[in-house]
Amino acid sequence: MKKVLKNLYLNNRLFNALGVSITLFVLSFFFPFLYSPAWYFLILILTFLVFDLLILFQTQQGISATRVCPEKLSNGDENQITLTIQNFYTFSIYLKVIDEIPFQFQVRDFQIPLKLKASSVKDIAYHLRPVSRGEYLFGALNVFASSPFQLVSRRFVFAKDQTVPTYPSYIQLRKYDLMAFSNHLFQYGVKKIRKIGHTLEFEQIKEYVHGDDIRTLNWKATAKKNSLMVNQFQDEKSQSVYMIIDKGRVMKMPFNKLSLLDYAINASLVLSNVILKKHDKAGMFTFSKKVENRVAAEKRSSQMQLIMENLYNIKTDFYESDYSRLYVDIKKNITHRSLLMLYTNFETLDSLHRQLPYLKAIAKSHLLVVVFFQNTELDQLIEQKSETVQEVYDKIIAEKFAFEKRLIVNELKKYGIFSVLTQPENLTLDTLNKYLEIKSRGIL
Repeated sequence: MKKVLKNLYLNNRLFNALGVSITLFVLSFFFPFLYSPAWYFLILILTFLVFDLLILFQTQQGISATRVCPEKLSNGDENQITLTIQNFYTFSIYLKVIDEIPFQFQVRDFQIPLKLKASSVKDIAYHLRPVSRGEYLFGALNVFASSPFQLVSRRFVFAKDQTVPTYPSYIQLRKYDLMAFSNHLFQYGVKKIRKIGHTLEFEQIKEYVHGDDIRTLNWKATAKKNSLMVNQFQDEKSQSVYMIIDKGRVMKMPFNKLSLLDYAINASLVLSNVILKKHDKAGMFTFSKKVENRVAAEKRSSQMQLIMENLYNIKTDFYESDYSRLYVDIKKNITHRSLLMLYTNFETLDSLHRQLPYLKAIAKSHLLVVVFFQNTELDQLIEQKSETVQEVYDKIIAEKFAFEKRLIVNELKKYGIFSVLTQPENLTLDTLNKYLEIKSRGIL
């Protein structure tokens, strides 16, 4: 009996019916002929109530439900959660499904109403978009079942306390997995790169066929073979590429609820995969007050998993970043020329000038690419039509900041430092394109 009462819930239809009954009893004081119908109506309600209770609680397991989650959620992407509901009753049932979603989503009104036919099964899918890494705890899956009378509901509880970790965006990883090796890159916004000259890695001497570059003719081999022979080259491999992620306060700014730091983490995961597929060595580390999360650039089979785990475990208090410590660490630990993809952000030219001496020193020994972000909210403000004097002032200030971003690009270019100025949502695409451009031009 105690278990029945614990899972018994009264529906609004019952309270409405009782309200009508009470109204009839009140009116019977003024209209005595309503007294008998009021009693008949109350008895009818109680009869249906008892019958409703009997058919709902006659079976111990009237409803079965399971929650199917991915092994890990993809940060910043829509992740599908599937609920499978099975009805064991011999009549159609009305359900209200309430899944206790992790508190990080701050969803307090989640419920799915549905009608399920007798002895049938139904799958329900909904999507969640996490915006921070870490563990997400799902609570109980509550299913409230009502008979066709819908006077009371019986609660069924399933799938208690399921923990799912949220990793950097592996959905983007799959999306761009073959991107660097297809002929359809331009469809995603990646421009075709004109190849300049040849890389230095010789592959073989082969017979000339129509379409080969005549500049690669090997005259000595041609004379020996008595037919045209050409040298064939391939892209240089086993070059070291490091993703350097600034986890200081400049990376705390959120766009579309996702921080710049998490955008950089997602892009680093995708780029690392492409680097390894291109037979280069991928590595990474982060910095703010000190250098952490170090993964040395290697090409081993477990490298991708190692990078993913370190990206997942990045934690920060968003301190002021120390570029002098970054320079010292690079000089000490990266002894050969490498490609360094530095994910950071500069809002003004003055902020760049404070760190420029260290960037110039790093660029002397390595190929440095500084990746920083456009403020898309300022871009929206610039595009809006100004109607008041205050809006004109705001638009002018926004244009000033946008212009300074372009000045930063020119300032870096002046000292031979490559840069990528990108919108946060296009970060993965633009950094991937920059890496492919560098590989094509053979400038590493």
